[in-house]
Amino acid sequence: MDFKELASLVALNSYTKNKPGVDENGRVFARWMESLGYHTTHYRRNQIGDHLHFTAPKQDGRKVLLLGHLDTVFPAGTFEQFKEDDSWVYGPGVCDMKGGNWIALNALRNLHQQYGGLHNIDMLLVSDEETGSDDSKHLTAELVKAYDTCLVFEAAGAGNEVVIARKGVATIYLDFTGKAAHAGNHYTDGCDANLAAAQMLIDLTSLTNLELGTTVNVGKMSGGIGANTVSPHAHLVIEFRFTCGSERDRVLAAIDQLLSKPSVEGVSVKMSGGLQRDVMESSPGQQQLLDEIEGLLGYALPVEKRGGVSDANVASSAGVPTLDGFGPFGDGDHTIHERASKASFEQRIREVTTILSGMVMSAQ
Repeated sequence: MDFKELASLVALNSYTKNKPGVDENGRVFARWMESLGYHTTHYRRNQIGDHLHFTAPKQDGRKVLLLGHLDTVFPAGTFEQFKEDDSWVYGPGVCDMKGGNWIALNALRNLHQQYGGLHNIDMLLVSDEETGSDDSKHLTAELVKAYDTCLVFEAAGAGNEVVIARKGVATIYLDFTGKAAHAGNHYTDGCDANLAAAQMLIDLTSLTNLELGTTVNVGKMSGGIGANTVSPHAHLVIEFRFTCGSERDRVLAAIDQLLSKPSVEGVSVKMSGGLQRDVMESSPGQQQLLDEIEGLLGYALPVEKRGGVSDANVASSAGVPTLDGFGPFGDGDHTIHERASKASFEQRIREVTTILSGMVMSAQ
């Protein structure tokens, strides 16, 4: 198959913070979608790329949202070259996730050619997924409620797996305020923020439960002025990931409890940040969707659970049956070795065409 279109997308630097590049990527994709009869709604943003919602005519019946993102992780001049060999394509976004978006596009083209038009299948491309979807997650959570099903086009697994679960993630910042004092002459007059932060680090780490897949990691700590001064301030950056809502609630409640009783008298703690993306859990609705898809394909789709997050977390948390991993199989994503399997493009385009045909286009 010809990968020239994908190469043209890869040539556009769409680093999340490169708004002009992300928007140009969106304009190119919009032209392709509009040629299939789609209407483009721009959710314009000043600091990041615009989010794009492509909508088809509506009829009675099931409504499906295809979900992807426009941004990549490589600043201009760091990794921009597209190349290919007999088995692989290489370049920024070939699997994460310009390649996934292109699979969705080509499946829609197949359906448009087969049926002479499209209906009830829409697509949302957001611009800030790689930095946590801090802006777009609110839009996604609202828009997805209008749909019965959501398919997400992040990369497939090595065995063509689709993703049925992803950990939730929260990022929390703790700022400790103590009282400075000369460490030699007036040690007891000070209130040591560093000590409070160190004890908090130990308490937070103890909330990890590997058997349940819960990890609490204090990834960065800082504080103090110098060796001869009792520290008046300290700062912790914490990430925790969880596989179910009960673990989310347990850890958040435990953090609140720790903050209510500072371990060092005279030190106060202020928390900021919080839940970034909620957990994507398996559900009966998702299992019903998977069973339906396997019936349409005529074979079982392998599944996997991932520790990393995506916008599938957002759609799933909104209560919409969601499956992820409909992009190509690739590896090396977020590195200069990113690549994607040519054969997986062909397989996924064929599969997504069959799935959408059976769920929407021929289901009257």
